[in-house]
Amino acid sequence: MAADSPLFQAGLWLAVATGLLAALTVAAFIVGWGFRFRLVGVTSFTGLLAISCWAFSVSYVPRVSVPGALQVPIVYDNGGDLLVAAAPVGIAPEAVAPTVEQVARNLRASGRVSPTGVVRVRLRGFDNGVEGRSTPMVLAEAQRDMASQTVTLVP
Repeated sequence: MAADSPLFQAGLWLAVATGLLAALTVAAFIVGWGFRFRLVGVTSFTGLLAISCWAFSVSYVPRVSVPGALQVPIVYDNGGDLLVAAAPVGIAPEAVAPTVEQVARNLRASGRVSPTGVVRVRLRGFDNGVEGRSTPMVLAEAQRDMASQTVTLVP
């Protein structure tokens, strides 16, 4: 996210407020004001808010949106090299490829343990060919290389 985001600006203002409160707290201890210990708590909490706002504004990455894709739930993730998302019933054939690509692009690399560095993303649907019985089937598959951040649709 950009460095001038509202959260980053709030973090800067809270950092300035923390500095002013710290100066006031030191003055309260020198003069011996009765509420000096309350100022310690207020200063600490304001500093914590400043650090939290800054950390979130730096680490936040917005989700990728692919035109024509649907939002689908992830139904299986082994934390390594396989992730399966469930397609809604009656998904349009032209929405399958953008949907699996969107799921693959929104993967985060942190915590993934894949020996090859590639994660397979599958979009699963159900074939209702026989009355009263449905069979799961893979509608589309994409591979995400976590090192280069590239997505490849598998035919």
